Amino acid sequence: MRRRWLAPLTPLYAAGLYLRNRRIENGSEPFRLLRFPVISIGNLSTGGSGKTPLTIALAQALVARGLRVDVLSRGYGRNIQLAARVNPDGTAEDFGDEPLLITRETGLPVYVASQRYDAGALAEAEQSHIEKGSDLVGQGFSPDTKQAKLSGALTPEVCIHLLDDGFQHRQLARDVDILLLDKGDWRDMLLPAGNLREPLSATRRASVIAIPANEPELANELQAWGWKGPIWRLRRTMEIPAVSSPVAAFCGIARPEQFFNGLESAGLHLSARVAFPDHHRFTARDLDGLVATARVAGATSLITTEKDLIRLGKLASTFPQSLPLKTARLRIEIEDPTAAIDWLINRLK
Repeated sequence: MRRRWLAPLTPLYAAGLYLRNRRIENGSEPFRLLRFPVISIGNLSTGGSGKTPLTIALAQALVARGLRVDVLSRGYGRNIQLAARVNPDGTAEDFGDEPLLITRETGLPVYVASQRYDAGALAEAEQSHIEKGSDLVGQGFSPDTKQAKLSGALTPEVCIHLLDDGFQHRQLARDVDILLLDKGDWRDMLLPAGNLREPLSATRRASVIAIPANEPELANELQAWGWKGPIWRLRRTMEIPAVSSPVAAFCGIARPEQFFNGLESAGLHLSARVAFPDHHRFTARDLDGLVATARVAGATSLITTEKDLIRLGKLASTFPQSLPLKTARLRIEIEDPTAAIDWLINRLK
């Protein structure tokens, strides 16, 4: 959504962004390096591009090759800012909804901190402890190291850090920058008038650009613009549970219309749509309002996203049996994943 009335403020935002990038580039702002390689997954806009599902997909693909992987995240919205390893049984208040979703989906170690370097330092400290104990498998890591040994420099002792939402967090050095981009971003404006956290020129910092598979014309525009690097095409699918229509849908994500439209494309009839702010923390009062809205709309059930389910926590079990809560799961697949992962491993070498 654009806010053209805020366009006069965009030059101020751009000036602040320029000064920050200059501090990073001339060394005035600390630039830190971890021992193991870092793959950053990020975007230009304010959320909603599929970074977390892509992080999950990449983690699973790398583990399937016998490589060791963990994930570093800011843990947006958590109460404590100290570095921590995410407990899969924890809450969004402790670790953030996205880190919890990643560790529950992959079984891999996920580390959170307000500064991603601190999360990585904790991960590597734990890794050093594992190495000294001669336990080179560790929680969540694949015990099959045959493929890893075939990968040259990526030996079983090396752990690849996946940096979730890291494109703007330039203080931490990375070996690969994967940038998610869609047509909406390509035609958008800088904050606060638009939704871009950085101008389109920042695209040149990327190692790979990942675009929706159903937007092939964007690849042509990028190449005409001068992009010469790899372009990955991503397929988004929404796994919808068995549910009878009509349903009431609700979410607290950056692009709620994307969720609602996906449900309708899957054939669901939405009798009500309720959008909360991104990363919204639900209360019992919110649930009372949702149930009332669903009943007035004649819904037979409610449906939400995986991240919203995590933020609901124990409240998710309090919906009445007459209005059960269902969860839709977003999945992202890379077209020609073998070639993409081969390129990634060769780049890390």
